[in-house]
Amino acid sequence: MDFLISPMVNVLLFFYSILGNSFPLAIVIVTILVRMITLPLTLPQQRSTRKMQALAPQLEALKKKYGNDRSKMSEAQMKLYKENNVSMFGGCLPLILQLFIMIAFYQAITGALALNPLQLLSLAHRMTPELAALIPINSHFLWLNLGQADPFFVLPVLVVVTTYLQQKIATPPSADPSASSMTKQMNIMMPLMFGLFALQFPSGLSIYFIVSNLVGMAQFYFIGRKPKPPLATASAAPSRLAIDKPSQAKAKKSE
Repeated sequence: MDFLISPMVNVLLFFYSILGNSFPLAIVIVTILVRMITLPLTLPQQRSTRKMQALAPQLEALKKKYGNDRSKMSEAQMKLYKENNVSMFGGCLPLILQLFIMIAFYQAITGALALNPLQLLSLAHRMTPELAALIPINSHFLWLNLGQADPFFVLPVLVVVTTYLQQKIATPPSADPSASSMTKQMNIMMPLMFGLFALQFPSGLSIYFIVSNLVGMAQFYFIGRKPKPPLATASAAPSRLAIDKPSQAKAKKSE
């Protein structure tokens, strides 16, 4: 995990130095950078999710067709996904990657803030000598001490809300009742789990959760956008037909 923690510590300290010694801004910028770097891995999963959502009406039709025959329903569902190049297992790698990044970010935040002598010693081994003058880091922001949990539970609530919203828009529908029930349970359990983390871990990590969720929702929104046809084209077709019909009628009368 050191191959992730040490670079994150130095990147956090670098942005802290150029952003007016604002550690929250450094966390926000590094979070966005991490989301951009991992985009090649998360983008296929998000596109696959979009395709699954677009196939929802066909899945519902298959459910009505096969009723309680789960074997045929599962076979038809897999065939439909295969025909549309949809992978049901594309979301595993991004989730595992997110877990590793979350652990590394937690260690990087606590390491950069160096709240005790042991962490300060560890920080001395991780950071580059050019950044040594920045220590100690200003860990206070508004009512928060970024090295400790939010005492007023504002950030944990935001973590739960943003995690739920991201799960909601990024979860594909399922025609299988058991899978659908499991998905609903996960959409509740995951936000609560991350909210529990936010209650116990440094509030700097909560900022990472919130920003990461917002960036994820923005990515999902822009992936799903489709270009609309020009209004002129749509309105021109009827008007042209309206003009052609009278001219055709006059031509027939003259004949």
